[in-house]
Amino acid sequence: MGDTSARLLTLLSLLQTTREWPGTELAERLQVSPRTIRRDIDRLRELGYPVRATMGAAGGYRLAAGTAMPPLLLDDEEAVAIAVGLRTAAWHPVDGIEESSVRALAKLEQVLPSRLRARVGALGAATVPMPSAGGPSFDPRHLAVLGAAAVNRERLRFAYEAADGSESRRLVEPYRVVAAGRRWYLLAYDLDRDDWRIFRVDRIGDPFPTGVRVPPREPPEKDAVAFVRSRMYSLAPSYEVAATVHMPARQVVAALGAAAGDVEPIDRHCCRLRGRADTLEWLAARLLMLGCEVEVHDPPELVAYLRELGARAVRAAGAGPASPRDHAGRSEPGEP
Repeated sequence: MGDTSARLLTLLSLLQTTREWPGTELAERLQVSPRTIRRDIDRLRELGYPVRATMGAAGGYRLAAGTAMPPLLLDDEEAVAIAVGLRTAAWHPVDGIEESSVRALAKLEQVLPSRLRARVGALGAATVPMPSAGGPSFDPRHLAVLGAAAVNRERLRFAYEAADGSESRRLVEPYRVVAAGRRWYLLAYDLDRDDWRIFRVDRIGDPFPTGVRVPPREPPEKDAVAFVRSRMYSLAPSYEVAATVHMPARQVVAALGAAAGDVEPIDRHCCRLRGRADTLEWLAARLLMLGCEVEVHDPPELVAYLRELGARAVRAAGAGPASPRDHAGRSEPGEP
């Protein structure tokens, strides 16, 4: 490998792996002498790359871990693997890394060469994910487009289907992409409506960056998650639940996760739970799935729904109230 710059980039790519590379093996891989490898290592150190050398039969060169470093270099296979992994994470979001995954996917797809974008796109088209329960389906490539527009402060056009089925075209200035449970939302300034809006990503179609860059526009509340949550609660009917749960507080938190709300221990065996949700069905399901005794104090609508649900469950099990004829014709325990 005669070109010095290309050789240094290849050498840096190899050193970014977790193993240590003996100088002789590096020389063989790059088709140069061990002396040239030593000079190249010195050049990388002069450029600020912390290359560490260890002596002995198992020694060699590697980049020091845990050090602030220049951007990583990825070969073709590594770049494709990371892009596919990030798209998979979009289908199955992991708590705590959703927004970071979208930003990383947007940045990576921006710098992928066209030949690699085609490979990633082909693999994505051939892959069919099994949808998670309760989560709407959408094209994860849209997340990359939305995330890139938000990072680059670029105006975006897309088609949007509202909750009532009506369709419209939107011109927006994206601010953040927010993951909430199994749904994704775009927080953006809607230029036609002259106000901030929240768009469900699964209802967005054909997002198209316009190429127009704009100065940053700050929403009324800088915390995007808090802003989206407040708008969602203001637009949807919500119920505040208060209940006594006969289970230790730590077990309730572990079972409900982010949906636990406020959990306050009463004693070692039970706790008070306060939270909110936009559907009675969801609240009832979460409480019953705890597998313990629960006393619901509020809201009255949830109490009524649980009574109806309980009666329905009894009828479904065939254990409804018996008629006098059933009692007359059935032998009691101990009778002949």
